[in-house]
Amino acid sequence: MPDDIQPFDRTAVRRHRDRAAAGWAAHDFLQVELADRLADRLDDIRRPFERVVDLSCRDGLLSRRLASRAGRGLFVQSDPSPAFTRRAAEGGRPALVADEDLLPFAAGSFDLVLSLLSLHWVNDLPGCLLQIRRCLRPDGLFLGAMLGGETLAALREAFLAAELETTGGAAPRVSPMADLRDAAGLLQRAGFALPVADLDTVEVSYPDPLALLRELRGMGETNALRERPRNALRRDTLMEALASYQQACALPDGRVRASFQVLWLAGWGPDDSQQKPLRPGSAQARLADALGGVERPADSPPSPGRSFE
Repeated sequence: MPDDIQPFDRTAVRRHRDRAAAGWAAHDFLQVELADRLADRLDDIRRPFERVVDLSCRDGLLSRRLASRAGRGLFVQSDPSPAFTRRAAEGGRPALVADEDLLPFAAGSFDLVLSLLSLHWVNDLPGCLLQIRRCLRPDGLFLGAMLGGETLAALREAFLAAELETTGGAAPRVSPMADLRDAAGLLQRAGFALPVADLDTVEVSYPDPLALLRELRGMGETNALRERPRNALRRDTLMEALASYQQACALPDGRVRASFQVLWLAGWGPDDSQQKPLRPGSAQARLADALGGVERPADSPPSPGRSFE
C-alpha cells in the first residue's frame, strides 16, 4: 500500500510490542479478561477445531487458555513482534513472526482463526479480513476482538483540548478506529457467512491519569500513527491534559475511571451446509396471524386498533 493510505507505522507497532514483551505480566489484564470472554464464546460452539491459528499471540495466552479445546490438533501462533513470538514458542506450540496486513497462510489452512486486540492497528482492515476468510476452511470460524472507536474517549478529548489550549493546534495523536456498524459491514464485505458483530465495554480504574498512561505503554498501545509528531509532548500540554482528565473521570475514592470499548467479530467460511435465508415470498405463515392483528393493504385508510401493513 502507498504510504499516503497507510495510517499506521507498522514498524512502530512492532517496536512498541517488542518493548512491552519484557514486562507483559504486569500489563496483560485486558488480554486476560478478553481471552476468558473469547473462551466463553467458543464454549457455546459444540464442535472440535483441529487446525487453529492465533494471529496476535503475545506470550501465548490463548494457546494456554484453549489447550483443552485444541487438543492434539495443530495450533499455530503468530504476532508482529519477534519478542512476543519467542515467548509464545516457549509453551511448545509453533510460533512465527507475521504481519496481519500480509498473512503468510495458504487458502483453507485452518478451521478456527483467532485475533485478540490486534486488528485496530492494521492498515488495510478490509484486506486483512479478506485474507482471514481466505485461509479458513469451508465452515471454519473466525473470532476476533479489537478496540472500538469509543475506547478511552475521555482521555483523547482531554489531550485534544489541552493541545489546542497550550499550542493553538492539534497534532495527530488519535488512532482511527472502527465502530460497530463499520465492523459488521466489513465482515459482510469480506465474504463471511453468518457474520456477527457486537460490543463489550471494559471499565477499569487507576490511581491517577499517569498510571493509565504507563499502562498503555506497558500494553504496547501507544501512538503509532505514521504522521505522529516525533518530538516529546510539551510539559504544559501534558499537565493540562492530565488535570482535565482527572476532573472529568474522577471517582469518589479519588481514582480515575477508564473505558475500553471492544468490538467482537465473528464469521464463518462459506459452506453449502450452512443455513440460508428463505426466498422472499416463501413464508408459510402470516405475521398478522401470529400477533393477532388485522392485515390491511398499504393504501387503505387507517382504522382504530392494531393493524399491520
